[in-house]
Amino acid sequence: MRSATGTPNDLALLNHWQRDFPLVRQPFAAIGSALGLSASQVLADYARLQRNGSLSRIGAVFAPGAGGASLLAAMAVPPAQLEAVAASVSNHPGVNHNYEREHEVNLWFVATGRDAQAVEQLLQRIEADTGLPVLRLPMLRPYRIDTGFDLRGAQSQASGITHWAQTTLQAADEPLAALAEQGLPLQEQPYDAWATTLGQPVDAVLQTLQRWLAHKTLSRFGVVVRHHELGFTANAMTVFDVPATEVDTCGEALAQVPGITLAYQRTRAPGWPYNLYCMVHGRDRASVHATVTHAIAQAGLANKPRATLFSLRRFKQTGARRFSTPAHAAHPSHLPERALHAHA
Repeated sequence: MRSATGTPNDLALLNHWQRDFPLVRQPFAAIGSALGLSASQVLADYARLQRNGSLSRIGAVFAPGAGGASLLAAMAVPPAQLEAVAASVSNHPGVNHNYEREHEVNLWFVATGRDAQAVEQLLQRIEADTGLPVLRLPMLRPYRIDTGFDLRGAQSQASGITHWAQTTLQAADEPLAALAEQGLPLQEQPYDAWATTLGQPVDAVLQTLQRWLAHKTLSRFGVVVRHHELGFTANAMTVFDVPATEVDTCGEALAQVPGITLAYQRTRAPGWPYNLYCMVHGRDRASVHATVTHAIAQAGLANKPRATLFSLRRFKQTGARRFSTPAHAAHPSHLPERALHAHA
């Protein structure tokens, strides 16, 4: 792992607990017991990792279709206007990821909200603010969505199909969901703090989280890392134009290729003919290219029209807010370098 983590315990704290985070009243004591540390040392280390940007939060990652709404959006921004437009887009609280990518369609962001109407209103505000059209690219089917991966490698080696959530959240679940997507407070009994906020017994909170995991409403509950800060700066999205009769077969094949962290089918848009997407997060451009080339061969995509868009700049990266109203304009998160040409 890169120098963003500074002690021998950092890898264990960030890597192992991306999944199966303890759902007990004193989770940091449980982690400390496993690592030979005190609860106070575990809390201090997580606080330091959060301050230096390696740790985003400790909380829920909801499965696709669990509730709320999100949509991948893109804009073709004249280069001279890119920084101003990106700043305007990032200023909207409902935008949780905002990147420059190598393409004429160069600004890519994720818009989230409580429902599809809220997301559409957000996109219309962005169009009004910038005077530029926004491509709307909703997901039709997930094949693989998993950005929790082994930080010891150059790329993820995991694979496998991601399914829609088996159970959608009900309205009564949304207050806890709002807390879970924001992340646990770094204190010895964090679930007690949630229980107090909700006016529920802490055992009820823990049982609900367990139920969400069992019913696959959650993809995982645990540490959410910030991959750029941990050295995964060479990140590429490859898009394909695949006939509707073949897209599921190709997408399911992509999901089985180690190194593919995201794969899904999306709608096409005017001037944007692509409907199958995959993402590779890696530490260097050459290895990412190699993984993409291998994936294309494995999934039978060699003869399909495609484009590979490496990330150049990250203008904003925050957690999704599908179940709560986010505070106005979370601070954009810029990379140390102005651009990532040396890494991406």
